[in-house]
Amino acid sequence: MLIPHAFRLTKGMALKQSILNYISKHRIQAGSLLSVVGCLSEVRIRLADESKVLELEEPLEILTLSGTLTPAHVHVHISVADQSGRVYGGHLVEGCVSYTAEVCLASYANLTFQREFDPQTGFDELIVSKSRQ
Repeated sequence: MLIPHAFRLTKGMALKQSILNYISKHRIQAGSLLSVVGCLSEVRIRLADESKVLELEEPLEILTLSGTLTPAHVHVHISVADQSGRVYGGHLVEGCVSYTAEVCLASYANLTFQREFDPQTGFDELIVSKSRQ
């Protein structure tokens, strides 16, 4: 069963940590982001080479934000546009909301998500299980 959630973040809130706090508070065991609309004053994005982090401190519009949500971890990818319309994207390390961020997500009552280290990839990877309801 899919359960929709929506909430708003305000100026100065940490984007990724605030989503994780919501997941924890509402005891969501498995979820995904549907949409996030808003703006950031700064963002840190890990680029595709897995070693470089892009740090931007300027007005930014959130274009896309997608990810899988577990009780202990949110794996989120983001794209943002600067004042000139240049687009940057990658793995969200963290970002700070400048005015607002409207978050819509879904939780899955029939699933449990967790992450476990995968020696083949070197990362904590998603493990999907049926929920014990």
